[in-house]
Amino acid sequence: MGESSDSVSVDVERFSFGGKEHHVLTRHGPLSVCVYGDLEKPALVTYPDVALDYMACFQGLFFCPEGVSLLLHNFCIYHVNPPGHELGAVAISSCDPLLSGDQLADQIADVLDFFGLYSVMCLGVTAGAYVLTLFSSKYKERVCGLILVSPLCKTPSWKEWLSNKVMSNILYFYGMCGLIKEWLIQRYFSKEICGSWQAPESEIVLDGRQSSNIWRFLQSMNDRCDLTDALKKLQCRTLIFVGEHSPFHSDALYMAAKMDGKYIALVEVQACGSLVTEEQPLAMLITMEYFLAGYGLHRPSQLNCSPRSPLSPSHISPELLSPESMGVKLKPIKTRISLEV
Repeated sequence: MGESSDSVSVDVERFSFGGKEHHVLTRHGPLSVCVYGDLEKPALVTYPDVALDYMACFQGLFFCPEGVSLLLHNFCIYHVNPPGHELGAVAISSCDPLLSGDQLADQIADVLDFFGLYSVMCLGVTAGAYVLTLFSSKYKERVCGLILVSPLCKTPSWKEWLSNKVMSNILYFYGMCGLIKEWLIQRYFSKEICGSWQAPESEIVLDGRQSSNIWRFLQSMNDRCDLTDALKKLQCRTLIFVGEHSPFHSDALYMAAKMDGKYIALVEVQACGSLVTEEQPLAMLITMEYFLAGYGLHRPSQLNCSPRSPLSPSHISPELLSPESMGVKLKPIKTRISLEV
């Protein structure tokens, strides 16, 4: 374990689907971090979207056979949950101040310090992508690559801001009611999936959460700062996925356009919403395999350097990171069986 004056762990003998959960006390409050895999392997840090824990956001990607062979074989995974988003979390005290985007990013640095990590790969979805992008802009030397799914980078549009405000008020007064669940499902998935999912499936994703903690994270994202200027200076290699039906499709295109073309690749996934990790994970893995090959990671893993050392992207081909070559739309891939009514 790494030493840090700001971070301590509460030892818990708790295992979740093969991962061990750690409670890490950061300078801005505790976080739940679930660790999967060999601690000697390179680190991949994940961060989910609003109202999701790591299982609800990433299980489709990490637990399909292709995902296991590519990701769990090459990385030790550090799944960071937003404050109070893990299942079984208690409500954060109303006396605790709301965290800013900067403070959420600082929590990631504290997590890395606790586990003794220096340079990591990051994978985030929507709000989680915003937090990890901000983290990479503040701690440039600690991020060797970004994989972002339907990311945010600007301040909310008036439409998004107003929608978030309305839903925040409903969430505050009525908790995780049906209207909030429906709004969140539409945030995550395409119309095709939303039309085939019934109430029990949405409850599997969203029940068991502390509504007050979700409210806090949503408030933080509604007050987020614009990262446009920081993007222009960001030089870590970045792979962006966005579903063509994502409410944040234009945000992802804007972000890709503002980043240095030498470091950015954009993939639009057809017939998909924001949560590509769950709706069409196989559409991600094909491109991710090429992206990670530039870091010396293969299926199976063939690392020529010490696995604990930072990943060294010394031989990424220019073609891989060219928007002209990578900015293509993938054909729809059916990854779920439709539920019969």
